[in-house]
Amino acid sequence: MSKADPQLGFLRDLTWGHLALVVAVVIGCSLLVQITRWIVRRAAESAASHLRLMILRASPIARLLIGIAGLAIIVPLLVEPTFEDVVALLATVALALAFGLKDYVASLIAGVVTILENTYQPGDWIEIDGVYGEVKAIGTRAVHIVTADDTEVIVPHAKIWSGSVANDSGGQRSLLAVTHIYLHADHDGAAVRQALTEIAETSALRKPETPVKVMAAEAPFATHYKIKAYVADSRQQFAMVTELTLRAKDRLRAMHVAYAQAPYARPGG
Repeated sequence: MSKADPQLGFLRDLTWGHLALVVAVVIGCSLLVQITRWIVRRAAESAASHLRLMILRASPIARLLIGIAGLAIIVPLLVEPTFEDVVALLATVALALAFGLKDYVASLIAGVVTILENTYQPGDWIEIDGVYGEVKAIGTRAVHIVTADDTEVIVPHAKIWSGSVANDSGGQRSLLAVTHIYLHADHDGAAVRQALTEIAETSALRKPETPVKVMAAEAPFATHYKIKAYVADSRQQFAMVTELTLRAKDRLRAMHVAYAQAPYARPGG
């Protein structure tokens, strides 16, 4: 083959034998990855259930090791092992990594800032990037949040640079739970407010000696009530909202107070 372009001086003068060997290594690594994936999957399916995920975790690790081994074989075939060429190659790789990993580095720096400023900590209930849940772990790159639906969401710390973080608990065991109720506008507001206050104050999940507030505002087609009460344990906030909602429904039914109903669109109207 012809000599390499002078601008790519760190490359060897490639021959067809070199190219054939490179292709063979690439194909061999691809086949080895497929075989390894099949073996790991078979092993995981036949192993005990508590070992299944641990075994499956070996698949991406094996892929990474095979890829590194393939590069270790291919690079000496393409690059002259001189000091100047190695430095040029390392500079090129470093530049590519710096460009490709800039978001990763930003997340690492944001993680350090998060830890030092104590923006959130394990056990806090936060909302970040539209995800609300309990902080389970704070890694160097991302925060692990478990939502109310028991879904783990991994959010990079770099989100704090471009967005806001809402921390409901702020390192405390308790937090303010808000229950929303929409009623028909024609009712005795003072009696309803008193009833909702009593329901919240007698909740077994409320933190003792904390205030209960019931706020009301007119909304289209309804009167919107908010019951604000502190739950004793932040993990029970949704249980408290459910309890207050169901107890309020029974109490309001006994008071002959109707819930709001959205008007239905009429055909052709």
